[in-house]
Amino acid sequence: MKIVDVSGFYSETGGGVRSYVAQKFEAAARGGHDLTVVAPGVGDGVEERRGGRIVWLANPAMPFDANYRVFRRRQPVWRVLDSVAPDIVEGSSPWESGEIVGAWPGRAARALVFHQDFVAGYPYTALDRWLSRPSIDTLFAPYWRRVRRLSRRFDVTIAGGDWLARRLSGFGVHNPMAVPFGVEANQFSPKRRDPDLRRTLLTLCGAPPSGRLFIAVGRFHPEKRHRTIIEGFALARRRRPDLALVLVGDGLTRKTVERLAARAGGVHLLGAVGDRDHLARLYASADALVHGSGAETYGLVIAEAMASGLPVVAPDVGGAADLAARGPSQIYATGDAEACAAAILDMAAPPLESAPREAVAPHRIETHFETLFDLYSTIILAKSNILD
Repeated sequence: MKIVDVSGFYSETGGGVRSYVAQKFEAAARGGHDLTVVAPGVGDGVEERRGGRIVWLANPAMPFDANYRVFRRRQPVWRVLDSVAPDIVEGSSPWESGEIVGAWPGRAARALVFHQDFVAGYPYTALDRWLSRPSIDTLFAPYWRRVRRLSRRFDVTIAGGDWLARRLSGFGVHNPMAVPFGVEANQFSPKRRDPDLRRTLLTLCGAPPSGRLFIAVGRFHPEKRHRTIIEGFALARRRRPDLALVLVGDGLTRKTVERLAARAGGVHLLGAVGDRDHLARLYASADALVHGSGAETYGLVIAEAMASGLPVVAPDVGGAADLAARGPSQIYATGDAEACAAAILDMAAPPLESAPREAVAPHRIETHFETLFDLYSTIILAKSNILD
């Protein structure tokens, strides 16, 4: 099967999408498929990968985040699609990628992959302290009309979880189907726990060896709500001075995060961690994960932490809430620092257990791609029968 992923949010300095695409290449290679990822880049070029290739097309940087670039013209993408002649092509966002794929005059089957819930990521983040979420969805009804129109050009809309498929269905999006994402089966595990690393991290935070180590993982961006995490942690630390928080990530709001962390105390910024083995050790060496984003379409960070044996402090909406509820967790009202603090204190209250922690892996990434590629094969066959 020849697959083309038109991925407007792919970047070598990105986070979740970059990891997902790397895993997709490996899955394509295992399954004997050919994957071409078309991405906006600094210049034109082709980068060969096991399982396929990345075709870079020169495009300008996004105005507010130089880590990402944005497709400006459809014709260069169409030329790649015409050249590859895929069996199925993915539009990996409801923005330029989806519009370009939806308008392409080719005969291939099409999948709209919903990697980002725009309304949850931006309007909810900016407005939900003043307006209810249903009110915000009503305010952004034109966006949902646009997504409905776009989705009708595709054979299927792929959602990262059942909850998201239900949300999309409620807005009349065409044929939403849940194909849950997941974690690498052998990458994240409680066995990666490193007592020396844990002591080092506690020391970096100014906490004693007996302290409780929380970790937060995610790019520094408003939708990740680091302000809620740090302010909630600071409130909790007034009651429990032995608490420590390590932040893994970097990005747009770094200066704000640095300022908040310095004011809170007990917080250490590790920066972005690209080494997956080291990231697995970091997860497993902490005592709990604390997360802020209520806009996760799946919640990969939550899944990785749970697979590492961590209990989770998570907001009450989105993919994070959906996953966290499947294991040991404390759920708090999204965006509410005081509620986050209470959840952190509840998580820190029980004594540390000496017994080995158990992994909770909601989904395996290998199963995700097997399911996805099987679905694509079915869609391709059905479409070829219709066209023939």
